[in-house]
Amino acid sequence: MQSNRVAILLFISIIAISFAAIFVKWSYAPATILSMNRMYLACLFLLPVVWMNRREFKKIDGKEAVFFVLAGACLAAHFALWFSSLKLTTVASSTIILSLQPIVAMAGGFLLYKERASKTVVVTICISIIGVVMVGWGDFGLQSSTVLIGDLLSFCSVIAVVAYLLIGQNNVKKVSHWIYSFCVFLSAAVWLNIYNLAAGVPIRGYNFDEWKIFILLAIFPTIAHVIFNLLLNYVNTTVISMSVLGEPVGATLLAVWLLGEKLTWLQLTGGAIALIGVLLFLIRQNSEYDVMKDETESRAE
Repeated sequence: MQSNRVAILLFISIIAISFAAIFVKWSYAPATILSMNRMYLACLFLLPVVWMNRREFKKIDGKEAVFFVLAGACLAAHFALWFSSLKLTTVASSTIILSLQPIVAMAGGFLLYKERASKTVVVTICISIIGVVMVGWGDFGLQSSTVLIGDLLSFCSVIAVVAYLLIGQNNVKKVSHWIYSFCVFLSAAVWLNIYNLAAGVPIRGYNFDEWKIFILLAIFPTIAHVIFNLLLNYVNTTVISMSVLGEPVGATLLAVWLLGEKLTWLQLTGGAIALIGVLLFLIRQNSEYDVMKDETESRAE
């Protein structure tokens, strides 16, 4: 895949995933119900494509199936924890913690796959993290026990999603990203369903307005996860995690527009800095990709 296409897909995914926090804020349903129905509906929407590629299921052996189930469990934990966080605090406070994802991803990539990040990558990540911290700084001044619990849940969701991406990085290449996404989403839905039944969370009785939110979650933010699974064939977890730094900025701006949450000049400045960091990172990745491509072509000759 060409480097500019990777950048475009990452940009689209940032926009799509930024709507997730808004949809969750609009809903009164429990976090695990939101997550479960989102995953079931996403699987339903993927069925036509999955049916066309159904022969690929034969490529999945027992070991890979276990990894798919584990990836689904991590994704389920991510959604449940993060959606719960959004129920307890503002969009900015919850999404600010997501800025730690590239750091956790780099640590996980090094421990599992011996991946190393260049100094330029580290610098651009630091620039974006500084910007994202500025976005959420105003909310941190309103700390309470509820907000602190929300922050903790958001951090735990970061660990869960990085684990999900790291598992996918090594296993998504076994089948197409459509089949992988379907398997992982279905696994996540089943895990969440089991939890809801065990915890006594009401599964039925949600009105049409709630179901509209379930559908919106299944379509727009889930597009980002399908894109991520596709891009895991071409880039590593750190690259995807870095692009997700655009989510706190996008989600916060949407929260100002759609939820009436206030935004200070400090947060506006921080958002601009974060986006500049993401842009510099993507430019750096494009140049590194082009160098690798040239080296590969020269060796082939």
